[in-house]
Formats: sequence, C-alpha cells, structure tokens
Amino acid sequence: MSLDCCVVPSASIQANAVPLSQLPRGVTARVIGVSALHPNDSIAERLGELGFVPGELLLVIAHAPWGKDPILVKIGASRFALRLAEANRVTVAIGECA
Repeated sequence: MSLDCCVVPSASIQANAVPLSQLPRGVTARVIGVSALHPNDSIAERLGELGFVPGELLLVIAHAPWGKDPILVKIGASRFALRLAEANRVTVAIGECA
C-alpha cells in the first residue's frame, strides 16, 4: 500500500483527529501534530526528528499481540516501534485512500 494515496480534506481534520495509539493495523493517516508535555520535551522533540511532523503520512503495520504495546508504524521509508505512551502523543487524521 502506498502512503501517497491518503487524502485528508482540511475541513474534516478535526472530526477525524485521533491519537496514533488508537489506530488499527493497516490504517493510513496523516500526522496533525505531536503533544509536548512541557517545554523542551525530549520525547516530543525526538518524535519530530524521526519524521512525525504535521502533514506526514504514516501506516500502522502491526500491534504487539498482548496489550498492543508497542505498535509498528511506517512513516516515509522508515519503520518505528512506538510504545503506546509515545503513540498517544501523536495526533493523526484518518483519511480516505483510493
């Protein structure tokens, strides 16, 4: 599945906004933002460095079998395993793919 197929109309972004941790396997979404819990939040900064920036497309590839922690996410050409606490900080908009 190509990540380029996801289209999120700007009017529906807020209606479709969910934490990344809530997405099921196989869903493509667009990053809205990363929540920083305090100024100079190193986890939020690191997520941004990894590519979790507004407008970027991602795909949830897999969840761990028990408790769904961690989840495997593809963003760009890279794959990352995120703990649920980290994935909870990434807000995404679910789009419609052709």
